[in-house]
Amino acid sequence: MLLIAYNQTYEKLYFCSSGSDRHGSGTCLPPSSCKGVTLAARRLQISRTSDQEKAPMDVIVPARRRYYLVVIPRRDPSCFLKSIPDTVPLSSLMLPGTHETMALYGCPISQCQSMTLDSQLNSGIRVIDIRLAINGNRLISFHGIVSQHVPFSDVLRQLHAFLTAPSTCSETVVVSIKQEDDDTRRFPQLVREEIMKSPGGLDMWYLENRIPNLGEVRGKAVMFSRFGGDGWTGGAVGIHPPLWPDSARLGFTWDCKGTIVRIQDWYAIPSFLSIPEKVEACTEILVTPEDFPSPLLSISFFSASSLPFALPSLIALGLGWPNVKLGFEGVNSRVQKWLLERLTGTTPGLERNNDAGPRIRGWALMDFSHDPVGLVPLFIECNFRGRNVGEEGWI
Repeated sequence: MLLIAYNQTYEKLYFCSSGSDRHGSGTCLPPSSCKGVTLAARRLQISRTSDQEKAPMDVIVPARRRYYLVVIPRRDPSCFLKSIPDTVPLSSLMLPGTHETMALYGCPISQCQSMTLDSQLNSGIRVIDIRLAINGNRLISFHGIVSQHVPFSDVLRQLHAFLTAPSTCSETVVVSIKQEDDDTRRFPQLVREEIMKSPGGLDMWYLENRIPNLGEVRGKAVMFSRFGGDGWTGGAVGIHPPLWPDSARLGFTWDCKGTIVRIQDWYAIPSFLSIPEKVEACTEILVTPEDFPSPLLSISFFSASSLPFALPSLIALGLGWPNVKLGFEGVNSRVQKWLLERLTGTTPGLERNNDAGPRIRGWALMDFSHDPVGLVPLFIECNFRGRNVGEEGWI
């Protein structure tokens, strides 16, 4: 059982998984403290996120003065989509993702992740952001002008292995591909050639320019193309935004065959002082309006970077000891607090949520996505909250 304990003001988080040696970031509770938290939990009101009484449970407990308790069924992050009906569109899912997925090198300016692609996929990441540039006659992962050394062919092999493994063939992965060089003629051709030569070939890919239902794309990679308007066959390849304003502070929207797509990708924030505004802009679009007239897909990039006071790691993870006003809190921990408040129904200014929970939907792309350790599991849990039979494709 995973225990996540935090005080009412979220000043410190503790992670401890009983029955194993796995510990997360932050201060780990000793076994005696875990026992105390468990005993305290028995005296508190339990807000269940599922009627599966016999399912293994994760417990998230905030502690000090006022207590809340959320009991969450333990879900395998490597195959969490298995429990979701085929009829649910990808726009009605909450898919955790990574910005600059392959950017493991170039710290502190270019590095955006600390986990390999395989580890990201198995820990629940379902939207990946692949940036490529031409190197000779092949494509290599880049972040801007900094090589990340991994060939596109290796990315394709890892995707195929994940999507065809018996334990994870129920999953799908949205693959955003963006060009990082200037050869707009050769780039689409090389993308096509490398996909065709890779395990699974073109058959492993969903290449239509519309938002599919989950059942259409299990075991497939969903192309989200941010390269060449002409694609490789005289038209856009896969889900293809017709425009992408650079660092639009207020975001932008476009229509994808009847689904309204709204994107928040304000990355060039002036400094770390803009982190609260950045988090607010990215989280508010993930709460789906119940009366919105059209299908809606929200895509939030929680990443940001600008020199010299907004490096990727500083924005994502923060710096120092903000609890004692020696440093500042990063995006990731703020987002985790926002999710905990939403899932426990303790968001300031909002009425306490009912058992169904809030409708948090969309695709969330993060830097250093697994710090803090509880962030991705909380995003995954949003897929099982706010569901009503007959709505959003849920049956």
